[in-house]
Amino acid sequence: MADVTADEMTNDDEPKKKSKLPLIIGLVLMLVGGGGSFFAVYSGMILGADTEATSEPEEPPMPGVPDIAYVPLDPMVISLPNSSARHLRFTAQLEVPAQYQADVELLRPRVLDVLNGYLRAVGSQQLEDPTALITMRAQMLRRIQVVTGEGRVNDLLIIEFVLN
Repeated sequence: MADVTADEMTNDDEPKKKSKLPLIIGLVLMLVGGGGSFFAVYSGMILGADTEATSEPEEPPMPGVPDIAYVPLDPMVISLPNSSARHLRFTAQLEVPAQYQADVELLRPRVLDVLNGYLRAVGSQQLEDPTALITMRAQMLRRIQVVTGEGRVNDLLIIEFVLN
């Protein structure tokens, strides 16, 4: 044993390094397990919501907002009398209670006929007056309510009113 030098003695006395492979495998398995658990809970496979609870009728998205629908009217182009090459382009929508939407859509041709007749009878001086639109709107709404029946149309929304 005297033949052993000091350098050889230090190499044998050092402990061998442990492998980090089990630590890496454990870390990867932990990440995969955590991700799988998160997905299972998030997707509802584990601790999911009851299907019976979702079958209840949903509340309206915003309480206090009336249950209304809008019925669009076809755009109309009306040639104005007593003026050369002047036209009125008119587009509107009707605000109706949702329960009467189908009824009002069925009567849409009559509504368009009433509006067309009224707008053709209006004089060009009245159309050019900026404040006349308010009274014309009220007149058109009243005529629409007569055609559709009381309580079926709440309002007339004028989308486009352009004189060419």
